Amino acid sequence: MNDATDGFPLESAQHAPLLPTAHTPRASTPRVIAEALRAAIIDGTLAPGAPLRQDAIARHFSVSAIPVREALRQLESEGWVKVEMNKGATVARLTPDEAREIYEIRSALESLAIALAIPNHTAATLAEAAALCSAAEREPDPALYVTRNEAFHTCLYAPANRPQLAEMISSLHRRGERYLRLKFGLPEYKGASDAEHADILAAVERKDIATAQALVSVHLLGTGEFVYRFLTERAQAEAAEAAPRRRRGRPARTPSTIGS
Repeated sequence: MNDATDGFPLESAQHAPLLPTAHTPRASTPRVIAEALRAAIIDGTLAPGAPLRQDAIARHFSVSAIPVREALRQLESEGWVKVEMNKGATVARLTPDEAREIYEIRSALESLAIALAIPNHTAATLAEAAALCSAAEREPDPALYVTRNEAFHTCLYAPANRPQLAEMISSLHRRGERYLRLKFGLPEYKGASDAEHADILAAVERKDIATAQALVSVHLLGTGEFVYRFLTERAQAEAAEAAPRRRRGRPARTPSTIGS
C-alpha cells in the first residue's frame, strides 16, 4: 500500500469485479465496499497499518461518505479495521495477544455449544456435518478452506438452538479469520486440522459429550497458541533484522573534549 493517503489502491483491473455497478441495489453498497476492502486486506494490497481515507474510498466507489462509514464499522467489528478518534481508520495490525484471546474465548463458547448440540443431532444433521468435514479435507485452497472450516464448525453447533450463542461464535470466527489464514497458509498444518475435525465428528456421532468438548478445546486452544508463537517469532525476527539497519543509519559519535 503506497498511495493510501492520496488515493485508494484498488485501481488495477484485477479488483474490477469487486466494484459496484450501476445496477447494484443501493442497500447493498456498504456490503460491496466492505467485501472489496476485505479482499484487498487479505491479498496484501492493503497492508497492516495502512490508512483508509473515507474520501478516497468514496471517490473510488462513486458514493457518499455514508456507505463508506457503514462498511468501515462492519470491518471494525470483524477485526479487519481499527478506527481511532481524530486519526481515522487503518488496516488493523495482527497481534499475538489478540489471536490467543480470540481462540481462548472460542474454546469456552464452542465447548458449551457442542455440549448443547449433541443431544439434538439427528441422522440428517450428522450426515451434513460429515459431508462438510469431507469437503474441507478435500479443499486445497487455503482461502476456501477457511470458509469450509467455519461451515463445519457451525453445522456441529446448530442443533443447540441457541441463536445468541451462535451469533457470538460467528462474530469470533470473523474476527479470527485473518489469524486462521496464517495457519492454513502453511500446508503442513492442514492435515493436522483435518484429523482433529474427524476426531471431533466421531465423538459427536457417538454422542460422547465430554470427549467432544475436550477435543474442541484442544483444537481451538492449539490454534491460538500456534498463531501466538508464529506472530511473536515473526516480530522478533523483524526486529532483529531492523536493528543493524538502525545502527548503520545512526550518525557517528564525535569524541568528547575535556571539560565538555
